[in-house]
Amino acid sequence: MAVERPSSQELENILKTHKLEISLEDRDTYRSLIDATLSAYDVVDHLPNHLPEVKYPREMGEAVSSSNNPFNAWYWKSEIQGSKDGPLVGKSIVFKDNIMVAGIPMMNGSSTLEGFVPECDASVVTQVLDAGATVVGKANCEFFCTSGGSHTCANGPVENPLKKGYSAGGSSSGCGALIAAEEVDMAVGTDHGGSCRIPAAFCGVIGLKPTFGLVPCTGLMPIEATIDYIGPITKSVYDNAALLSILAQADGIDPMQPLGMITKDYTKHIKAGCKGLKIAVLKEGFGHQSSESEVDSCVREGAEVLRGLGAKVEEVSVPLHREATAIWTPIYLEGLVCSSLFDYGYGKNVEGLYSENLQKKHGNWESETQKFGPQTRLILMVGDYVRQKFKGHFYGKAQNIRRLLRQKYENLLSDYDLILMPTLPMVATPIPKDESNLSEIVGRSLEMAVNTPAADLTGHPSISLPCGYSKGLPVGMMLTGRFFEEETLYRTAYAFEEYLKKN
Repeated sequence: MAVERPSSQELENILKTHKLEISLEDRDTYRSLIDATLSAYDVVDHLPNHLPEVKYPREMGEAVSSSNNPFNAWYWKSEIQGSKDGPLVGKSIVFKDNIMVAGIPMMNGSSTLEGFVPECDASVVTQVLDAGATVVGKANCEFFCTSGGSHTCANGPVENPLKKGYSAGGSSSGCGALIAAEEVDMAVGTDHGGSCRIPAAFCGVIGLKPTFGLVPCTGLMPIEATIDYIGPITKSVYDNAALLSILAQADGIDPMQPLGMITKDYTKHIKAGCKGLKIAVLKEGFGHQSSESEVDSCVREGAEVLRGLGAKVEEVSVPLHREATAIWTPIYLEGLVCSSLFDYGYGKNVEGLYSENLQKKHGNWESETQKFGPQTRLILMVGDYVRQKFKGHFYGKAQNIRRLLRQKYENLLSDYDLILMPTLPMVATPIPKDESNLSEIVGRSLEMAVNTPAADLTGHPSISLPCGYSKGLPVGMMLTGRFFEEETLYRTAYAFEEYLKKN
């Protein structure tokens, strides 16, 4: 069957929309030319689609009842057995619910996607199964992954296992909570502005955003192609390194991955310690308007621990870091609204995997905007306004300034091995109540993302690890390193973790 051709009315609407003036005598000619052009679509329509093989059998499983979901961290449970051999045999792994697992429902935290079932596995799913892990289900995440708080998921707020009624952090909220509650061994989340590191900090676990392109994003429902990352969330530094060793592989599909990538074992040198490393304590990572003094003090004490372990620790300044969240906002917001999430579920002009099922399901989002929460509505309104008013000016300018921020980080990392600062300016905050006002709901989605977006912009690897407590809740310390030098992050984080165990 041929692809449906436009009706006369549809053509008239196109002409009006784009203010095209075509004479009556030329319209029949254009109709013939349109028909001829669409014949190529007829060919594509008849060709079989080319999707990755689903290698491991599975049952759909089931949604998780509230009685078996004390923190509302689970979205779906289903057991998929991986290879009988491999470094992850015996490990249970959960995936954030914006990563495709074939045959298992995926909502991406949004009621408008309810009922969508992916037809193939994300590359990272196949990778962990090949390594012998058991995939045990999907973890709730925030509505279209647009919140650093854990209160925007359409399935209800995700609670912090360390203090009920408090945020688990977002947008990989369920992943952080399940790891902290020790319900799974490992989790795979995503990070677009801090979404692996924020729940890691709030829940007192380990979250890594890898170097840009190190882990394939094939099968991820994106935010914006230049700030999309997939990363591990675990209870221990060693497990985090072990999981990254499996995730960091070239899949031959994701065009953002570097050519000639070599798979590494990130656990190999993990016990080498941090003696002799130079660590830059970033002045601008402290003392934000929203910073809690106890959090800043705790992280500075963490820096002194590393000094005691043999690292050379000095305070440095990169003033542009203070503007990182502002630089990130047009890229994130306009990329999301104008070309990615709300454009068939994918960005344009990017080679890679496209899910036909997702495109069909998500294609009618405009008819379901009444289901959007306050945070998503705000993003849509601002994104559409700046798209129409400024025609991509600020998106382009932010991308240009981003290169300057990257260079500032590169200059610093030419003299230092790591950059240290608080992951977040605060510890976990109370989840807004149902009756909370609009400003509080939105504010609790954004307030913590003052340090994390910088590494999403620069592309450098960045890890959050617990370094102490304030008000009885975990404080996260963030280390950022050179491109593709995750080993340095892990050996430093491991040495710090071992120190805390002994003290």
